[in-house]
Amino acid sequence: MIASIKKNDHVLKSIARLGEDSIDEIKRQKNPSVDIPLRNLSNVNFNPKKAIIEMGKAKQAREFFNIGMAKKYMQTFLVAEKCKDVLDEGKTVSIRDLYYMSKSTIPGTSENTFDEQDESDPIIEDLEVTADALREELGLYASNKGALVGEITIRDSGDTIDGRRMGSGGWSIPSICEPNFIQFKRCDAKFILLVEKDAVFRRLNEDKFWKSHKCILVTGGGQPPRGLRRLLYRMVNELKLPLYTYVDNDPWGYYIYSVVKQGSINLAYESVRMAVPHAKFIGLSSFDKERFKLPDNVTIKLLDEDIKRAKQLLEYPWFQKTPWQKEIRNMLKLGYKLEQEALSKRGISFVTEEYLPKKIKDKDFLD
Repeated sequence: MIASIKKNDHVLKSIARLGEDSIDEIKRQKNPSVDIPLRNLSNVNFNPKKAIIEMGKAKQAREFFNIGMAKKYMQTFLVAEKCKDVLDEGKTVSIRDLYYMSKSTIPGTSENTFDEQDESDPIIEDLEVTADALREELGLYASNKGALVGEITIRDSGDTIDGRRMGSGGWSIPSICEPNFIQFKRCDAKFILLVEKDAVFRRLNEDKFWKSHKCILVTGGGQPPRGLRRLLYRMVNELKLPLYTYVDNDPWGYYIYSVVKQGSINLAYESVRMAVPHAKFIGLSSFDKERFKLPDNVTIKLLDEDIKRAKQLLEYPWFQKTPWQKEIRNMLKLGYKLEQEALSKRGISFVTEEYLPKKIKDKDFLD
């Protein structure tokens, strides 16, 4: 990925402030420290008014003169320095690149600043919450994951992308979907359909579902990566489009919908820029086998881990609504789950020609 990123003064100032504050503490002969917001379950709350998961206000001081924190203190400033270098050059790098850029052997010792990438990745997340900046705003990207086709024209780093001419695979969604990289030029879509599985996305694309129903099709190939979630957030809010989520009928499909709608615990600090509270669940529903006359042999018995996960979902605040309690409890009562591909038992294009059109026409959604 070769790109030029527009400098973000807010991010650069936040990074600079970290160093300035520590220098000020040293001048005042205090133990230099950085206040890092806690990213754990105890510091995460569901905001019913906003209908998203949010991070609380609890913080931990990461101190230099603390034998248990000194290394992480140093690592925090190393990562901040390298991110500033990247932004100053107007470029982007992968999180793997940043690991190697920050890795060195401390002179006079055999100690490395970082031994493995699983040390630097959490530091990046710490810097995100401390500097109030998305990883992408720090000039960092991950591997592309996800695809898009449909009634939209996009500008991607200066290149025009016509979603109507993306072939069978679709436009590869980049991990950085910020406005300085991605702009929406023309949109004729009436809604966005997020499809869990790539194979189902390909069926809908081959059948030109996006053309006949004037929509945008996207997939993350499972749990949507943060780049796709950020893109969905922007399309919903900037283009004023409804978002429908189409996933497997199992606890993991429900959770995908939950993450898109309310945000995730791990990324609670970014829910305000990623979660889409108005997203609606279009299917598969635990009632769809009966509604659409699917045979018994397409069902898959719930495993113990499925049952355990479903019971956990029942306790989530955002699944307390009566329709969702009914949905999840019905799945547990039936004792089976359904994959999206089960609909192909009714015909290769049943999902395109009957299932989704009926759901949309009847507004058969869960909210």
